[in-house]
Amino acid sequence: MNHKVQSIGVLTSGGDAPGMNAAIRAVVRKGIYHGLKVYGIERGYEGLINGIFREMSLGTVADIVHRGGTMLMTARSQEMMTSDGQCKAADQLRKQGIDALVVIGGDGSFRGAQTLSAQGIPIIGIPATIDNDIPGTDLTIGFDTALNTVIESVSKIRDTATSHERTFIVEVMGRESGSIALHAGLACGAESIIVPEISVDLKEVSSKLLRGHQRGKNHSIIIVAEGAGSAWKIAEDLRLETGFDTRVTILGHIQRGGNPSALDVVIASEMGAKAVELLRSGQSDQMTARVSQEVIGLPMEVAYGPRKPFNYDLYELANQLSI
Repeated sequence: MNHKVQSIGVLTSGGDAPGMNAAIRAVVRKGIYHGLKVYGIERGYEGLINGIFREMSLGTVADIVHRGGTMLMTARSQEMMTSDGQCKAADQLRKQGIDALVVIGGDGSFRGAQTLSAQGIPIIGIPATIDNDIPGTDLTIGFDTALNTVIESVSKIRDTATSHERTFIVEVMGRESGSIALHAGLACGAESIIVPEISVDLKEVSSKLLRGHQRGKNHSIIIVAEGAGSAWKIAEDLRLETGFDTRVTILGHIQRGGNPSALDVVIASEMGAKAVELLRSGQSDQMTARVSQEVIGLPMEVAYGPRKPFNYDLYELANQLSI
């Protein structure tokens, strides 16, 4: 064991994601199991800069594994983007006697973590974002739950679409990534999937809707990733092309909430434990990653490498199955 690490801080930063609590629990209990002190830092980097720490015990993280959101709360910090804020954050850790830090969040959170690593603070990042857009890891914490939330919502929307013979355009989250849209679209049998990674001709989408109508299909679901353009404009363009009654549903932040899926809890638990193991072995400036169903440590720089490749084969399969 690296005896330099006697205490660990853990914080959640950026957008919340289902499974963050499971990751917190794993960091706390794995740390305590190995005799470390573990401190929870509230409200992300804002709380770190302002010294909002509390020592965690086994009981502190009881009954949180199945809850969405984050018990430590989260916030976006403008001050952490400044060199002054970064120095304050490092000073607060040293003042509290915290030897190392685990940061649970997305790529923006990792950038903040790297500024602390540059000041000599051992850092491990845990990728948690529903967007599943961090390179190096097959899955990020929260993606599977968000995906299932979308599928459940679309199932309910389809009931209304069928009853009223309408075309529904459903906008899902994901920033500039179409991962949620692609997987949800395939899983719920959407007629078309519109993502930022692929340029889509709306005339082709309209033709597909018209072909379906000609064979007796009286309703349709189209999934649009938020980074692919305005769902309202797409709906209006399709209405003009087809003459069909179109409606828009923007699922929004409902996708971030809810109890995490079993898969997200398992991944979060593995990643939280792995973060502690990496710190105990003297590692720093690394991220946990799930690769081929195994959780490993990778250099944090991987998160800023080539963009995670879009699954064109899955997209083509979705197209073929929705003819």
